[in-house]
Amino acid sequence: MEKILVIDDDAKMRRQIAALLSAEGYQTAEAHNGREGVALALKEKPDLVVCDITMPEMNGHRVLQALREQPGTAATPFIFLTGWGEKEDLRAGMNLGADDYLVKPVEPTDLLAAVAARLRRRKQTGGGRAASVADATPAALAAALGLTPREAEILSWVVQGKTNPEIGTILGIQLTTVKKHLESTFVKLGVENRTAAVTLALEKIVPQG
Repeated sequence: MEKILVIDDDAKMRRQIAALLSAEGYQTAEAHNGREGVALALKEKPDLVVCDITMPEMNGHRVLQALREQPGTAATPFIFLTGWGEKEDLRAGMNLGADDYLVKPVEPTDLLAAVAARLRRRKQTGGGRAASVADATPAALAAALGLTPREAEILSWVVQGKTNPEIGTILGIQLTTVKKHLESTFVKLGVENRTAAVTLALEKIVPQG
């Protein structure tokens, strides 16, 4: 049974999310602030974390940063809950390594779909692949593949499994701009699609064996 940690200072919201996840068969743990959430995550090693951004003492960004710095939780799927919906806030969280975000009030179906997708991806990639994905930084991609900074930035998000609309939202650019840069990247790499581009990128930047 997969364990999901819910971190939110809003007790009603936290309990509703935990109850929804429990009803779906997940094991849940709850933390009412960021500091408690970090401590609980390091102790319990959850399979996924759902975390609010705006919290006293330690906000969601700092929680994510703290978990990404620890080997035991560096690759744990992390979904942000935000009531803001502001691009700058979203972009900051995604650049810190968040896997997804949901805007409050969260629709139950959206939450369950996001959780299932991230857990499924975690199983498919496994620990070794996750580490490879983490290595696919824009700087590493630009150096290894001869891409422009913007092409490398977009490819980095592609490697992490983001769709074109998601990348546009994260970077604050038009969908057509994302597509244009991806087309240019495919030509440079000599590939025809996203899957081939990701495979080549991981081969080039991650040592074999």
